[in-house]
Amino acid sequence: MEKELKDILPIMGVEHDCILSKQGDVTIVFKAELPEVFTLSDEDYENLHQAWVKAIRVLPKDSVLHKQDLFTQQYYGTGKKKSQGSFLNESSERYFSGRPYMQHDCYIMLTQKGNGRKLSSSMFSNLLRPTLVPEETLNPQALREFLDMASQFKRLLEDSRLIRLTRQPANALLSQPNKNGLIERYCYLTEREDHFLYKDIALEDGIQIGDQHVALYTLGDVENLPGMCGSRITYDTYSTDKTKFPVSFAASLGLLLPCNHVYNQFILVGDAQDTLKQLEKKRLRLQSLSAYSRENAISLDATNDFLNEAISQQRLPVKAHFNVMIWSDNPEQLKDMKNQVASALAGMDAAAKPETTGAAQIWWAGIPGNAADFPVNDTFDTFAEQACCFLNLESNYKSAPPEQGIRFCDRSGRPVFVDLFDAPRKEGIASNMGMLVCGTSGGGKSMTVNHILRSLFDQGAHCVTVDIGGSYLGLCELVGGYYFTYTEENPIRFNPFYIKQGEILDTEKKESLKALLIALWKQENESFNRSEYVALSNAIQGYYLHLANDKSLFPCFNTFYEYLETHYVEVLKGHRVKDRDFDIDNFLYVLRPYYEGGEFDYLLNGRENLDLLDQPFIVVELDNIKDHPILFGVVTLILMELFISKMRKLKGVRKVLTIDEAWKAIAKSGMAEFLKYAFKTIRKFNGIPIVITQELDDLISSPIIKDAIINNADIKVLMDMRKFQGKIEKLQDVLGMSEKGKTILLSVNKDNREIYVDIGGQVMKVYKNELCPEEYYAYTTEGTERVIVHDYAQKYGDMMKGIAALVKDISNKKN
Repeated sequence: MEKELKDILPIMGVEHDCILSKQGDVTIVFKAELPEVFTLSDEDYENLHQAWVKAIRVLPKDSVLHKQDLFTQQYYGTGKKKSQGSFLNESSERYFSGRPYMQHDCYIMLTQKGNGRKLSSSMFSNLLRPTLVPEETLNPQALREFLDMASQFKRLLEDSRLIRLTRQPANALLSQPNKNGLIERYCYLTEREDHFLYKDIALEDGIQIGDQHVALYTLGDVENLPGMCGSRITYDTYSTDKTKFPVSFAASLGLLLPCNHVYNQFILVGDAQDTLKQLEKKRLRLQSLSAYSRENAISLDATNDFLNEAISQQRLPVKAHFNVMIWSDNPEQLKDMKNQVASALAGMDAAAKPETTGAAQIWWAGIPGNAADFPVNDTFDTFAEQACCFLNLESNYKSAPPEQGIRFCDRSGRPVFVDLFDAPRKEGIASNMGMLVCGTSGGGKSMTVNHILRSLFDQGAHCVTVDIGGSYLGLCELVGGYYFTYTEENPIRFNPFYIKQGEILDTEKKESLKALLIALWKQENESFNRSEYVALSNAIQGYYLHLANDKSLFPCFNTFYEYLETHYVEVLKGHRVKDRDFDIDNFLYVLRPYYEGGEFDYLLNGRENLDLLDQPFIVVELDNIKDHPILFGVVTLILMELFISKMRKLKGVRKVLTIDEAWKAIAKSGMAEFLKYAFKTIRKFNGIPIVITQELDDLISSPIIKDAIINNADIKVLMDMRKFQGKIEKLQDVLGMSEKGKTILLSVNKDNREIYVDIGGQVMKVYKNELCPEEYYAYTTEGTERVIVHDYAQKYGDMMKGIAALVKDISNKKN
């Protein structure tokens, strides 16, 4: 005979945001934000374990802690609107859309049994005898005391700073239109909150909910438990010869179990003194029977040990039960899932026990708010310390809003958005936005930085990149940026004298031009006097007045030089300026190579790519001039002026200065002070300085890197360092890295495209920098691949169409 679930459901209703059972039990529900998996140290796990023990100790007698972790397979991007963004952004969304991942939701339920409530067992479950009304009404004072206790429980857990609990209101517990409540979500095994569907529940031959067949594995018998347990266990996959990577003891039953499942954890707190009295009676019985059976003698020793530990170390005795519930509509798939659960339990050194006879009662007790009806014969006696070892302590990586973060993937391949710059400063984790990127050749540095720059550019940032090696050519072409490089056929060209129509010569522009002219005129060891400084100021001021009077002139070094030769010479004569105060002939002679017909006449007379202030993406490639005594110094000066101009004039716009391996050449050319200035100052102007280095020895030996960059780079992105295990202590010392950071860093595997991110020495995580094919070909630095991309771009007219055609052709070949 069929019955409606609502008629036999043990839940009477929800009042004051508490679940009330028909037996008079009251349940408070918290949603828990757990620490992110693979981010904790041994010390973190120990602190978290102790926090749980302290929290359980405040629970009153005859209460139950029911922790329910739901792991359901979801698909990335489903239900989201299509992104309207750049070519690469849309390609990325398309590539990851539909990717499966495990969604984790954790609920902590505290249940206070009704007064006079008898213990339940498999034979006397309210599944078999539903009570229509509670035996006695709830005492308002008792409810207030229970709520106060729940607040203490919450505070003790949150004091660890690793967990956050949020009290669930009535509308989260009960179903709403088009939204599943917690109770229905468990009863009907719905994978999403917005997927509401009534299903038949059959309990005659196992458990079947709709077309889903349910299997239950329990840890409720001492014989099936592991011989030893702890707050954490070593995860061999990410461990090395030097480090042991920790995960929680029960992690294999959490996110590491890659199938739909619910992990239920029950800890029943009774009357501790009464429990010890019962065990004393049991000890006496066993003592009298120990001579007749070796099993009795062993049980006597175990009971003695338990009582001694409880009294000597003030342990809290509790009853505990843990079970994993899996389901599938495919019998073959369910068979594989059963093997996965068995393997997960074996990894904990526990025996897998499939529950059959008592499965229905255990599933029934798992209904939120019905934990007080858990069959006590399926529990085992233990202490709170041991019971807490079996709690699932980890969850998924958290994700920032897409418009604020950079898209990476967690270690399972689920896309997450990471806010590297704003959120850490708001939360007090970081004090600046400086970034240091370090990794060996082929480790993924350029791919990672390209991806970061593209994301920041799409979010409206202005990016200026100084490169050696051409790593950013593809991205620059794709976003329509300016790419400056030097070849004999097409030498590098700038025009620092150009001022956009409608703008005026401001103090900053005048000072930057003076600095450039002095650098061209004087050597590093030469000084210049006050009169020379005044003369140059007057020359620049007079030149721009001259331009204003003669609109036919184009602002560049050529016309400036001609102004000096003709007009300014006469000005100096009129003011009777002597050569010792300002030697105009020497000045013109030294700067003659930059004038038309001179050796470097191309350098300061550019007529294209002039609106550098308004161009949001600029790359200057210095490979061919990094050792040139003249060109390199001039180009770096112009770059400095350009970025400082952006920094001060572009209000409310994020500015990004990226210096790839060029930092070594810049530091040698006397620009070390600029690097220090950039890292210390540009954060005040919403600026992000990024420095990239390849060699580990550069970090260890360079005072520029150590003093100026590392100390002012709260964001560190490191690649696979396992080949440097022998030197890791030196790196650890230079970067001020903790043992936790070292352990996580050495787990990075470049074959999985993983990177290590350290923010402020407090947040340490490993992400996958997985790219869609379009991004990969836009960023690739492999010689043969770059040639192919270039050929496709020429064939189809531009970089975007070329990459799209290339990816399509490769996909067709695979299919």
